Amino acid sequence: LKNYDDFEVVGEASDGNGAIREAARLQPDLVVMDIRMGGIDGIEACREIRSNVPGINVLMLTSYGGEQAVTAAILAGAAGFMLKEVKTPELLAAMRVVGRGGSTLDPKSTAALLEQIRQGSVITEEDRLALDLSERELAILDLIAEGLTNREIGGKLYLSEKTVKHHVSDILGKLGVTRRIEAAAFALRRQSRRYD
Repeated sequence: LKNYDDFEVVGEASDGNGAIREAARLQPDLVVMDIRMGGIDGIEACREIRSNVPGINVLMLTSYGGEQAVTAAILAGAAGFMLKEVKTPELLAAMRVVGRGGSTLDPKSTAALLEQIRQGSVITEEDRLALDLSERELAILDLIAEGLTNREIGGKLYLSEKTVKHHVSDILGKLGVTRRIEAAAFALRRQSRRYD
């Protein structure tokens, strides 16, 4: 990473406990870590890091891309999930996206997650949480799942971008998540069950 001007390595840790400590101390824009680590695993470390410093973006980089791992990482607050076999340009692109607050999933992991959703094997509280959402919020949530921006959602629903942003913030709060990708996963699970 020293060869790239837009990255600066500010710390390293050898296990989950160290990652939690260093993330709290250094408060970097981005933490890249494996799921399988000594001590606390990467999923729990991610959850702790995001709980302690919500502004930190976490990218999980792992050799294990099963759908359970992807789901666990997303629910723990990770904004990205990439397999270690990823080529350097794709990894750097993912790090840039996640470091700036965006979200990304490895294509193979996305396929596994979608298959899990189709089979209905993701155990969540969608129905209970969805009861707290208004019809407008449910419509916005479905458009988030389609990958639309706030501006695009506003155009479809005849709302200002500011109003959509306010609704999105309310939706995230009601669902108990902090990222659009988590809300999108929630919507996709709901949609898959509606069509079963």
